[in-house]
Amino acid sequence: MMRRWNVLPLMLLAVMIFVSACSGGGTAQTETEAEGTTNSGNSTEVAETEKEGEAEEAVVNVPDLGGRVIKVAAWWDLKPAGETASDKARLDKIAEVEKKYNVKLEFVNVPFEEYMNKFTTSALAGEPFADIVQMEYKSALPAILKGQLLPISEFTTPENNINQEANLIAKFPAIAGNEYAFESPTSIGLGLHYNRDLFKKLSLPDPQELYNQGKWDWDKFMELAKQATKDTNNDGKTDVYGFSGWALDVVRHFTAANGGTIVDDTNSKEGLSDPKTIEAAEFVKRLYNVENVVKVKTGDKTNWEESNTFKDGDVALFTAAEWQLGDLTFAVGVVPIPNGPQGSKEVTYANNAASAKFIPKGVEDPQIVYQIYEETFDIPQIEEYPGQDYLESRYTDEKDIAIIREHIAGTGRILLDDAYTGYPFGDYVNDIIKNNASVTATAEKYKAQAQAAIDKLGKQ
Repeated sequence: MMRRWNVLPLMLLAVMIFVSACSGGGTAQTETEAEGTTNSGNSTEVAETEKEGEAEEAVVNVPDLGGRVIKVAAWWDLKPAGETASDKARLDKIAEVEKKYNVKLEFVNVPFEEYMNKFTTSALAGEPFADIVQMEYKSALPAILKGQLLPISEFTTPENNINQEANLIAKFPAIAGNEYAFESPTSIGLGLHYNRDLFKKLSLPDPQELYNQGKWDWDKFMELAKQATKDTNNDGKTDVYGFSGWALDVVRHFTAANGGTIVDDTNSKEGLSDPKTIEAAEFVKRLYNVENVVKVKTGDKTNWEESNTFKDGDVALFTAAEWQLGDLTFAVGVVPIPNGPQGSKEVTYANNAASAKFIPKGVEDPQIVYQIYEETFDIPQIEEYPGQDYLESRYTDEKDIAIIREHIAGTGRILLDDAYTGYPFGDYVNDIIKNNASVTATAEKYKAQAQAAIDKLGKQ
């Protein structure tokens, strides 16, 4: 893999060469003499010597940062664990880059509940607590509008790998009309998971087979959920359920799968009254309050803890992220969340927790900071595809990994409704799911409040 030099040293090198050529310290070489040198018998040796000299100059002009500590922060430990070949290779590369620039990379782990307060406080003081910060998109939007994060264009050049076709680091989708976020590329995405053991026990058709046959839609999903909801021991109580999940995210996902959005960020418009959103909310309401196929373990239909209810092993279908799948006692499969009548395969789920790396305003020499971080990923490609080690740690069946890579990854719609203070999405879902209110009437009830929340953030 080609090594990419920092553009600043190269510019300094060019200036030095230019000044040396123009100074009176040496005799100017005539065109004839130059041709004679080029055509001499030892031209190859001369060329190689010149290349070696240029390489030495480039190395000499790599900036020495005097032991500077470059901090990379997240709400988990970003330092490679060293458990895989790729991790070990990157640890070696980090050590090499640290020596090259005379720096120390420090991976800062700040608890999630403290993270944004720490960022905001330090950003307002003009002294960001880290040089590179992991941040959720919904938190990044207000920070961008306040001028606290730098666009990618301010710390990269066309020579950086991020601006090449084969990326070590990938640009994340634009936010607030510009590109700010970057991340090492991976092939993950949120799908609809299902309990394979329970499906076999109940003799239900495999959702992946239905998907491959073009039969996977809302009607088929509802049919399976109803068939799985049973009283298997004949005690008069349901002991197996068709579905579970956190109701707010369930509405988000099915809205995205129907071509709608909770907030139209591009046009700064509320999405609660969008007909596609209303249709999705009607479908989810039917799951909970008409067909009664949803297990509610906590007794509160909109409690976020319901996102883990599937772990009991008595739920057939559930919305969950791949990181929630550890230590299960049953086999898990995955399939895209089915598209609604207005949806398409290009969008199958809502990504309300999308996060990536950003560089805060106020970071010293952000171009060099980014360059150093990018170079730590310049390692041999050991995995067959980005994220292979991680996906194989979550899924044991190659069919699941293939579904994720080919049909789920890249189909998420990033949502920012949580970025708007006072946006009434939680109240909207509570009224519909917990209070069984009319979806259309609820959308009308909260429409003005939702739009006002959007407008307020835009004026900051």
